[in-house]
Amino acid sequence: MSNIIASEVNRLRQMTGSGMMDCKKALVEAEGDFDKAIEILRKKGQKVAANRGDRDASEGLVVAKTNASGKKGVIAVLSCETDFVAKNAEFVQTAEKMVEIALNSGVKTAEELKAQSYGDGLTVGEKIIEMIGKIGEKIDLGVLDVIEAEAVVAYNHPGNQVASMVGLNKLGEAVLEAGRDVAMQIAAMNPVALDKDGVPTDVIEKEIEIGMDIARQEGKPEEMLEKIAQGKLNKFFKENTLLSQAFIKDNKKSVEQMLKDIDGSLTVTSFKRHALN
Repeated sequence: MSNIIASEVNRLRQMTGSGMMDCKKALVEAEGDFDKAIEILRKKGQKVAANRGDRDASEGLVVAKTNASGKKGVIAVLSCETDFVAKNAEFVQTAEKMVEIALNSGVKTAEELKAQSYGDGLTVGEKIIEMIGKIGEKIDLGVLDVIEAEAVVAYNHPGNQVASMVGLNKLGEAVLEAGRDVAMQIAAMNPVALDKDGVPTDVIEKEIEIGMDIARQEGKPEEMLEKIAQGKLNKFFKENTLLSQAFIKDNKKSVEQMLKDIDGSLTVTSFKRHALN
């Protein structure tokens, strides 16, 4: 067996972030071969990842960011099992770096991002496996959304449990300020769609069904049920579609009206929101 010295164990720990005993065992198994020891630790991460596959990773971070031009935004969710890990400095740095990689590449999905280079000879996916081996929790990059528009504004709610981003059809200082307000609105109010045309058919059908059931329970005439349900559906659209929602900073205006007060043709082209809870 090779003579494993403490300085080599410490060097391996600094490179991989794994525990001292794990590093020593890996070096012993590799008979002192440093590169082989790194590979052993990475394989250990893969084994842990397989064992953790059915665990619930309900904690983590949601991070949204735009590129330097402000025309592209990315929102990603890096999940883990405990709040303690989510607050770990390395976990936070890793999540932010993954978002930067997504911004600087042409990826559109989490799976595409996992195939990108992370650095140190690892892909993003391999980095996640390495972290699983080191931390011992299930970790996953389950969500990645990208918006490209004339102007994109990102909002991260304090604590990074909720984040949102909004694409606008124009650029300008007042537009960006309004965009931040809209991004905050999205984070707070969680609209289901941009406008009523974007609401999925199954959601509309369900709302009509619920409206008719409520009216029926209230004893309304059967021939009036559909009309009453349509009225409730219109209220649903007003409360749950972004452009129709009351603006949180001035509920006398809708979001659409607020934008048009800034510029008659200003509007939202798309938006994304993700939350851990």
